[in-house]
Amino acid sequence: MSMKRPLCLVIALAALSACGTTTQSSRNATPPYLTTAIQNTAPEEIALPAELAVQGIEISVPQTLKVSEADVFVPVADIVWRGDPLGDRHTQVAAIFESAAAEATTTLTQGRPVIVALEVTRFHGLTEKARYVTGGNYAMHFMMTLRDAQTGMVIDGPRPIVADVKGSGGVRAIAEDNAGRTEKVVVTQRLSEVLQYELTHLVLPSAL
Repeated sequence: MSMKRPLCLVIALAALSACGTTTQSSRNATPPYLTTAIQNTAPEEIALPAELAVQGIEISVPQTLKVSEADVFVPVADIVWRGDPLGDRHTQVAAIFESAAAEATTTLTQGRPVIVALEVTRFHGLTEKARYVTGGNYAMHFMMTLRDAQTGMVIDGPRPIVADVKGSGGVRAIAEDNAGRTEKVVVTQRLSEVLQYELTHLVLPSAL
């Protein structure tokens, strides 16, 4: 009798030890269904910007936009521009957008082929009086639409973009002109920066 009791005790302890080892192992392991769920959902949760290859740029400055040449601080108009000689302001604004868009899309050559369409809704610069007295704000607003270059399907937009930038005044404005940082340089650079940002940070729905 004395021999059987220790033997039974050893077997019981061994069994308990085995159970304890199994429980600890299963607590530390990742359930297979959880691992599968993580693998299946993680890529969808990371939205990456679309890669675009710009095949064309379309600029529209509607003739319905009102132009003002009044030399007052804040003319009531859609287009106020003094960075070019007196002339067709609609055409001048279109040329600024064309130049800015060309610069912004220079490196966008790999990815989905797209057409970028920009429609100006407001281009309100500074009059002579405002620029050489107080300075102010260049208000540049437009609608941007992206179309698939092959199918013509709209894949983004139209959506409004605001590219306002501060304009110097007084002595500082004169100094910038003399240094080559003209009004046209200021607005073109700003437009290019905004367009490049919008096109390189665009996230498209997976269905598109």
